[in-house]
Amino acid sequence: MSRNWTERDIPSQRGRVAVITGANTGLGFDTAKALAERGATVVLAVRDAEKGKKAAAKLGANADVTVQELDLAALDSVRAAAADLRGTLPKIDLLINNAGVMYPPRQTTREGFELQFGTNHLGHFAFTGLLLDLLLPVEGSRVVTVASIAHRIRAAIHFDDLQWENSYDRVAAYGQAKLANLMFSYELQRRLAPRGTTAAVAAHPGVARTELMRNSPAVVRAVFPAVAPLFTQSSERGALPILRAATDPAALGGQYYGPDGLGGYRGRPQVVASSPQSYDVAVQRRLWTVSEELTGVKFPVG
Repeated sequence: MSRNWTERDIPSQRGRVAVITGANTGLGFDTAKALAERGATVVLAVRDAEKGKKAAAKLGANADVTVQELDLAALDSVRAAAADLRGTLPKIDLLINNAGVMYPPRQTTREGFELQFGTNHLGHFAFTGLLLDLLLPVEGSRVVTVASIAHRIRAAIHFDDLQWENSYDRVAAYGQAKLANLMFSYELQRRLAPRGTTAAVAAHPGVARTELMRNSPAVVRAVFPAVAPLFTQSSERGALPILRAATDPAALGGQYYGPDGLGGYRGRPQVVASSPQSYDVAVQRRLWTVSEELTGVKFPVG
């Protein structure tokens, strides 16, 4: 497996259909751009349709791109978006669960879920479950879920208080949500493996310079400009692990891609290890069951 994988190594995507959440800016936009340039039909699944249309225009007149309104913080929007896509797309080759929120003050989704857990994990869990029928018949299809090195930072799945109703710690809550993303990907792969057609792969961008940092604690925002050149990489570079997970013919279900540099902050995209607790099968399965109960979405596998 190449240690110097770059965007130039992406094979032709002509004939493939990619649905990318949060694709109007940052990592999602850079992922969409690379796939569209290689011939994929790309759906930008975004909360703000007008911003999505502006992003689509930036991809150029020759890009085969459409916009789908999707608010991951509202399950009725998730269901409506999935129904729209099921009615318009003949298949999906790539579902890239990229959208997310990071470190906001405590807020809740429309259903009352803590915003980071509800959006980053539960919204994507439901969206994937509702669209999986469009991926299962497609040989080589993939579900790529974007995690974060933050899954190691004060992270655990707090089954006794998943919604942070007793006390709220924005950093720990984000860690829980990103740990949940990884556990979802690993459990999904276990359920997909007998089918042999669709793989679940995870990726993280390192520390990429995107709008996601806007809600960081004040001290982080204060020092960020000074340390950014040492510990961060561009959004375009941050998208490479996602793109490799989605397109490298050698990628396997259950793998986790991220930068190969010290601490995983930056570098070339490679298969990396996640935290020991992320591989806890019992917690993965419990989280899956709870997620089905909270969202009301049952997967057609497992």
